[in-house]
Amino acid sequence: MLRENVVDLLAFIAVARAGSFTRAAAQIGVSQSALSHTVRGLEERLGMRLLSRTTRKVAPTSAGERVLERIEPHFAEIDVELRALVEMRDRPAGLIRLTATDHAADTVIWPKLKDVISDYPELKVEVNSDYRLTDIVSERYDAGVRLGEQVSEGMIGVRIGPDFRMLAVASPDYLASHPAPETPSELGEHSCINLRLPTHDGLYAWEFEKDDREIRVHVDGQLTFNTINPIVDAALAGYGIGYVPEDLVNDHIAAGRLQVVLGDWCPPFPGYYLYYPHRRQSSPAFGVIVDALRHRD
Repeated sequence: MLRENVVDLLAFIAVARAGSFTRAAAQIGVSQSALSHTVRGLEERLGMRLLSRTTRKVAPTSAGERVLERIEPHFAEIDVELRALVEMRDRPAGLIRLTATDHAADTVIWPKLKDVISDYPELKVEVNSDYRLTDIVSERYDAGVRLGEQVSEGMIGVRIGPDFRMLAVASPDYLASHPAPETPSELGEHSCINLRLPTHDGLYAWEFEKDDREIRVHVDGQLTFNTINPIVDAALAGYGIGYVPEDLVNDHIAAGRLQVVLGDWCPPFPGYYLYYPHRRQSSPAFGVIVDALRHRD
């Protein structure tokens, strides 16, 4: 393989993943024209188009998809190995990248890491808040944080949080004019505050369980958000029923600002897990993160 193909393949991958020469050029720190010239040179050497270009969109061709599927993972493995070499020192060092929801970042990751990272000045941590079920391998994250039921097979899962509970809540003012539902099916008669998930561009189906009976309910209402905290605010303001993590509303419930509905349909379940591929080589830096986050009863 020609030596220049390595650099040019990395340039192509950056453009294909970004879906834009402009965004890719900004990410890797080169001019758009230079990046376009690099990718065009690679295509000429290979004798085939890797990208389909229009005035509004750039997308990989079938040949480009083959590069992303067959070649990109090898670059990811090389990157992981090189980073592991850099981190092989007496003191943990290097960058650890994590993906998590904002709730996990706020309630589990930061509280546990804030007192640890000061002891390791050469250790860097990047936490990206995202509700997508991120492919941590292709997007080059060291690990992800999700609820235990969302961890894919083939991943190592380390529990980092206590049991988790979602609650349906509403303000006393709302419930004064809208009698509380007694079963999840009655939520269709209420204004509910939705959460949009980006992975499938769909609305989160509220999940309930009672007496070994599981129900998923698609609700409707005036408001939809793509993060949790605004749902709490809208419920406090009387705009309907929200379905949120219990720890976000405990204080409001204790103060009488919110009331739980369908509480007997909301049992606890295993909380957050850190997950990463089996083949990921451990490093001092990654070991520090895992140990700091690990849940201890």
